[in-house]
Amino acid sequence: MAELLKTKNNQCSKEGVSRIYFRIADVTIALTSADPKLKLKIDGSMEKFVTNGKDPDVFIWAAWEKLEKETSGDKLFDSGNLWQLYYDCGFYHFRFTSPASGPIPYKVARVRKDFNKGGVLLHRPYFDPDQPVYPLEYPLDELLINNFLLSGKGIEMHTSGVVDAQGNGHLFVGHSGAGKSTMAKLWHDEPDAKILSDDRIILRNSGERIWMYGTPWHGDAGFASPERAPLTRIYFLKKGQKNALHLKRNAEAVEHLFTCSFSSFYRTEAIDFSLGFLGKVAKAVPCCELSFFPDKRVIDFIQKLGN
Repeated sequence: MAELLKTKNNQCSKEGVSRIYFRIADVTIALTSADPKLKLKIDGSMEKFVTNGKDPDVFIWAAWEKLEKETSGDKLFDSGNLWQLYYDCGFYHFRFTSPASGPIPYKVARVRKDFNKGGVLLHRPYFDPDQPVYPLEYPLDELLINNFLLSGKGIEMHTSGVVDAQGNGHLFVGHSGAGKSTMAKLWHDEPDAKILSDDRIILRNSGERIWMYGTPWHGDAGFASPERAPLTRIYFLKKGQKNALHLKRNAEAVEHLFTCSFSSFYRTEAIDFSLGFLGKVAKAVPCCELSFFPDKRVIDFIQKLGN
């Protein structure tokens, strides 16, 4: 892995080496195969985010390897059967396992602590060598992007996002079952409306505005868009028998936003940034609790609010 991280950018044009660029929330990632026998592919909704290569923000290399059972470093997090996180000498190590593969990881990613460069090693015995592979298969792509953003650039939210016909961005916040996908489906047939995502939205500050970006990591409704829109209003969803709106105090809004954010709880600086950034969001954009009945009338209710 150390040799992967020393690879120069201009070496990636050698014959037999493939590279894919994709762009999420104005972050461009260059994914490169460092092995001529490792062919790359992009999975699912990520295809919408493929772009032409220009000034990447994040460089990731991938290669075949025969991995070992143990991973070095101090364990920071364990999701259970899927992935574990270690830290060692300025690098984060993501270790991916599955019940089917046993104790040896099928994939290990090693990235610098600022998350702008790293490498992915795939345990070759677990893969068909003739088939293209997406080395950043979920959740690694999301983990890399979110941690890169949390270094002072933005944050991913457990929300759905809709852009109305006037270009206003509406952010619907809530945990699973709150109605994020329901709201996205209700807006889907509205003339000139765009659904950025029914489950994951990234927020960033650019200029004097807060922007909301679609992501590839959609929910049950399957909405995923690479577009963005200026954030106009935030709604904390609550299902009810009628449509009603109640403004939230700033402190309440920040607390609710934070509980629905994807902050890195194993990184103190990321938590500090998240709280500060969400405080700015709550001051810049009206935040309210939306009690709604799940039919088209809620769209008229929202549009009559104005800006």
